[in-house]
Amino acid sequence: MVSHSRALARAAIDLASAMVPEGLLPVVVAAAGLDDGGLGTDAARVAEVVGGADGGEGVLVLVDLGSAVLSAEMGLEFCDPEVAGRARLSPAPLVEGLVAAVVAAASGASVEECDARARRALAPKEEHLAGGPARRVEHPPGDASAWSTTVDLPHGLHARPAASVAVALSSLDASVVLRNARTGAEAVGTSAMELMGLDLRSGDTLEADLSGRETDAARAVLAELAARRFGAG
Repeated sequence: MVSHSRALARAAIDLASAMVPEGLLPVVVAAAGLDDGGLGTDAARVAEVVGGADGGEGVLVLVDLGSAVLSAEMGLEFCDPEVAGRARLSPAPLVEGLVAAVVAAASGASVEECDARARRALAPKEEHLAGGPARRVEHPPGDASAWSTTVDLPHGLHARPAASVAVALSSLDASVVLRNARTGAEAVGTSAMELMGLDLRSGDTLEADLSGRETDAARAVLAELAARRFGAG
């Protein structure tokens, strides 16, 4: 994460890190602010952070604005060519993109997929605030089995519970489409940001269409999460 502000970077990383279990947390580090405590970015620091974070699978670099983009580009030029070649500089929104990328990485996604999830992170919010038709997602062909539960959370299926669902389903060979019965809006079960956009409130019915080789396992995971109130208490 390349940001002008260390405080902003720390807060964003704390937020994203709270979305996933500690044992699954990917490496998340920042090149933020100047050594004197002021606002700014430093290309040498970017190179140092990216080089230290690279474990052979690549590094996704998120930036805030202005010179952060230039510092990130220059920092990658300072890196070892192999490290730079594995790194991806993303135009994703900083906070939403970071949350989406961290959840995806915790689920075992590649750098490329983390980048794709981060880039799409604003879409559910944009669709919700635009007030258009309820979001629909593509259902895989073939028969699907159904599951449902009542959301028993005072604040609805908010960020952390949504991330818990996405992480838990990501390792299964199953397609899970989740739906808010009140609105008809749908989301892919492995996308935390899409799940947050379902506007599932306390008392709403959460429905699922499941298919694939591990359908039974996916249903069991959902049932266990619901019994534990999706990790919210």
